[in-house]
Amino acid sequence: MRVRTTLVGVTALLVSAAVAGPAVAAGPATGGHLGDGHPATRRAIEAAVRAGVPGVTATEKDAHGTWSATAGVGDLHTGAPRSTADRYRVGSITKTFVSTVLLQLEAEGRLSLDDTVDHWLPGVVRGHGHDGRRITVRQVLNHTSGIYGYTADDGFARDYFTKDGFFAHRYDTLTPLGLVAIAMKHEPDFAPGTSWKYSNTNYVVAGMVIEKVTGHSYATEITRRIIDPLHLTATSLPGTRVTVPRPSSRAYSKFTDPAGPAYDATNLNPSIASSAGEMISDSADLDRFYGALLRGELLPPKQLKEMKTTVKTGGSPNTGYGLGLIDTALTCGVHVWGHDGGIHGSQSAAVVTADGRHALALNFNGDWSGDALAVIEGEFC
Repeated sequence: MRVRTTLVGVTALLVSAAVAGPAVAAGPATGGHLGDGHPATRRAIEAAVRAGVPGVTATEKDAHGTWSATAGVGDLHTGAPRSTADRYRVGSITKTFVSTVLLQLEAEGRLSLDDTVDHWLPGVVRGHGHDGRRITVRQVLNHTSGIYGYTADDGFARDYFTKDGFFAHRYDTLTPLGLVAIAMKHEPDFAPGTSWKYSNTNYVVAGMVIEKVTGHSYATEITRRIIDPLHLTATSLPGTRVTVPRPSSRAYSKFTDPAGPAYDATNLNPSIASSAGEMISDSADLDRFYGALLRGELLPPKQLKEMKTTVKTGGSPNTGYGLGLIDTALTCGVHVWGHDGGIHGSQSAAVVTADGRHALALNFNGDWSGDALAVIEGEFC
């Protein structure tokens, strides 16, 4: 499945996203309790709706407080607006949480980033040229492993990313080992450490390593190490639960036909994403998480430095990929750190300045249109 991302411009998400014409009329952005501030951010949010996104929700946090805004609708059938409290599927933003846990385990001396994958998962990454004995945990986290991305498999794409396939298979339960096995049917994209390519399989492997090291699932470790200490009350790892907790909006996809109708894709079994993208959250929680992360509240200085050590992605010269964390240089020279993510019917982005003091998180409830980077530029530039 080929997708568009807002921060890296690579195959980073789990859904098809092709630009389409307007789907709904744009209403003025609403919400916020800092008066009429953030005009450029508001304009970018409204432009996304004019470009075809059903609705947008965004929340910003800085030294002056918290500001939120919405535009468009959360339900195309009823016309109900989006809410600033909406919970939504965050897709690949899950990766930053997974990487944070692995770096905490490194800080505790329970693993090394230079351990091979095979050290923890013997024989799992093996086949058609893949060899976990030559791939390190660090290479998994920064996508220099060369491991084939299972979402690019033709059969997987047919079953989960086409309209007919999705509605036939949306409630399937898939296992992490099964997802890795799909990738192992293909040759690696390149020899470990010789290039860069985004692969969701990397973070399925990372989740499996967490379980092997701790004896607990990655979801349990994320919950006890990050969600509970930061009081992220809207954040969850649903496992196989197919619904999104309320308050929430509907999520819409056009699958492989950007000129076609928008289908409600809200309910699905997120095991298709596993530790590469199953998480649900809201904008306020994502602001809190990324702010705490960049302020050094979750990782010691050594591990945070490792997380922020980036490699070139081969896409935009203004972006670099660290360990589950993207560095983006905006047009005004400001650097923001974060991640974007998507899954059927949902596109999200969350970023924060290097000092952790100015954060923005947003969600589009349609996967075929919208420019999250424009919203980020509007806020920080």
